Amino acid sequence: MATEIERKFLLENSSWRAAAYKRERLVDGLVAASDGRKVRVRLYEDRATLAIKSARKGLKRAEFEYEIPLADATELVAKHCGEKVLAKTRHYVEHMGYIWEIDEYVGLLEGVVIAEVELDTEDDHVPLPPWIGREITYDPNYRKINLLNARFASLNRGEPARASFVSADG
Repeated sequence: MATEIERKFLLENSSWRAAAYKRERLVDGLVAASDGRKVRVRLYEDRATLAIKSARKGLKRAEFEYEIPLADATELVAKHCGEKVLAKTRHYVEHMGYIWEIDEYVGLLEGVVIAEVELDTEDDHVPLPPWIGREITYDPNYRKINLLNARFASLNRGEPARASFVSADG
């Protein structure tokens, strides 16, 4: 069984940008979600994937990810994700043997910047880079669906789109 073990953080500042060795634009669409489980389609610049994720237990959850044709992914995003579509630039930064993925959202979640690091085991001790801020792994406010819902709610109240959760440097 494929397993994902990760921790998520806000950023203290933007000094990580100088260390980013790779960047890519991504589009994520939520196809379905129920009781902490989800099915997500992701469009990369040159490929696409479909991921099925179980509910999280601690830091761990089952994750199954499969390459799918770009045309299928494009149709899923356009016709089956509704408003649950996010665009972001993912930045990759290596720090002391760990690869950090820093997602900088555009569009509806403009201003949200979240860093995550994948672990081999739940007991891994990850040396935190100096640009890492507060841990949000267990904070439900920072689940993507909750971020989206908060932004939709603020727009419905006539507030600016950036009215809710942002990183320390956003």
